[in-house]
Amino acid sequence: MYLVIVGAGDIGAPLIEIATAGGNEVVVIERDDERAERASRNYDCLVLNDDATSKETLEEAGADRADALISTTDQDATNVMVCLLAQELEVPDVVSVVHNPEHMGLFRQIGVNTMQNPQHLIAEYLYRAVKRPSIVDFMRIGEEAEVFEITVESGAPIAGRTLGEADSEGLLGQDTLVVAIERNGDSPPITPRGDTTIEADDVLTVYSRNGATPEVTDVFGHAEDH
Repeated sequence: MYLVIVGAGDIGAPLIEIATAGGNEVVVIERDDERAERASRNYDCLVLNDDATSKETLEEAGADRADALISTTDQDATNVMVCLLAQELEVPDVVSVVHNPEHMGLFRQIGVNTMQNPQHLIAEYLYRAVKRPSIVDFMRIGEEAEVFEITVESGAPIAGRTLGEADSEGLLGQDTLVVAIERNGDSPPITPRGDTTIEADDVLTVYSRNGATPEVTDVFGHAEDH
């Protein structure tokens, strides 16, 4: 792929490393002299020490023939301008980091794929690790829904029951779905069916439309997390 990456800071630099290591043709645009020099020294890519909000700079970077452009600067206004110019140059796939959640709607309105500020996501993850230690990993979907991993404790209401039994007994509501089961380190994970029995120490991947609420996690034996 031919990728144009705007910004070589805390978000951009790891992205450049991954993209170049993956064998992609990468062009980086970084306005800061020191960051541009560091990216040029550390990665196998072309680095333009220039302003990406200039259409001429994007053209020089070859955005008009790029497969994708990813904007990673720490300013939403800059990212919006870059994305609009990229669309004008008909870049097929335009992606941007969004720092202020209130700006998400604006990016979506102009048709840009977005990712919320990773620093906020990390902070949320750390808070969750303290508040709800039973959650091994999680991903938010929309405003409330979450996919999360959780270990089934011995004596949990769902332990020893099939998913069909758990459903008929009201342990799993219509808005909660077990999508994968890891057992004894087996690979690949078990695909759950109605007759699949949930055992203690299983690591479940669960989708919940209302998130990992206490009402949901209690079923897996984690009432102590309240």
